Amino acid sequence: MIDFRSDTFTKPTPGMLEAMCRAEVGDDVYGEDPTVNRLEILSADLFGMEAAIFCPSGTMTNQIAIKCHTQPGDEVICDKLSHIYIYEGGGVAFNSLSSVRPIEGDRGRITAEQVLESINPDDIHKPVTSLVSLENTANRGGGSCYDFEEFRRIKEVCLAHKLALHLDGARLYNAIVAGNQSPRHYGEVFDSISVCLSKGLGTPVGSVLIGTNELVKKARRLRKVFGGGMRQAGFLAAAGIYALENNVDRLAEDHKHAAMLAAALAQKDFTGEILPVETNILIFEVKGRFTAQELVDKFREQEIVTIAISKKQVRMVLHLDITFEMVQRTIQVIKNL
Repeated sequence: MIDFRSDTFTKPTPGMLEAMCRAEVGDDVYGEDPTVNRLEILSADLFGMEAAIFCPSGTMTNQIAIKCHTQPGDEVICDKLSHIYIYEGGGVAFNSLSSVRPIEGDRGRITAEQVLESINPDDIHKPVTSLVSLENTANRGGGSCYDFEEFRRIKEVCLAHKLALHLDGARLYNAIVAGNQSPRHYGEVFDSISVCLSKGLGTPVGSVLIGTNELVKKARRLRKVFGGGMRQAGFLAAAGIYALENNVDRLAEDHKHAAMLAAALAQKDFTGEILPVETNILIFEVKGRFTAQELVDKFREQEIVTIAISKKQVRMVLHLDITFEMVQRTIQVIKNL
């Protein structure tokens, strides 16, 4: 099977497995797992921030960050396609007792002007706007990336209105590689950053939340409340360290492979709009002789697994378990459809 459903389907490489088996571990809830501590220090240092905390999932790091930045009854500004809004089980309301102001952005990206227009006035009838959450890359935007100058403009709005700024960086390293950027630039702009290790970076489990010492201290208590305290988590943290040291630069291969698939699909009569391919996610419209699900079924007959994300759209995600040869085979199947 060639599995394009998501970059969450990656398996640890032999080198990563070896690092996991050799990990020195302790009880992380007591702060005594040296490998977890090393991952947290490494993550914070990469972004030039004070501290980090290792958690089981990106949803947890996002939800902890939101709760750190808000009070019950507050409101969070984000794009209407944001993961925190549509894919985290209503967690903003459930965990933080806050509402969401979803904005109609451009492929998952919003502007400083839109943020400014969405801030509530000081009115007892309206929730208090306290947080702006951005996503880079934007999953439902087809792996789209923000212009970094827009981040800076949004930060200026946040500073002027005393709003916190959080980044859902589930695929942040894809954006960093695609834009030839430095993680430290992000650390200069955002108050908190969630970085997932179990997507393109290829670990089996885990995300880190990065921020100030004060935020991470609060996050550590919230992680415990959320049930996310882990014990000998160093076996998982070792995979994260290995990924950060070995799997970042190779993300460019996934971006190249996604573009190759898009070029092949563009030649077919059943392909409608293809969202611009900036990183490792390819989302395209299906029209004419196939529905999206029918095309997914056709691919599966050839042992190629994709996913219909709507009645008219199919998504394909490239990752480290998809080789050049697999991409070439998929292109041949597309040509023969």
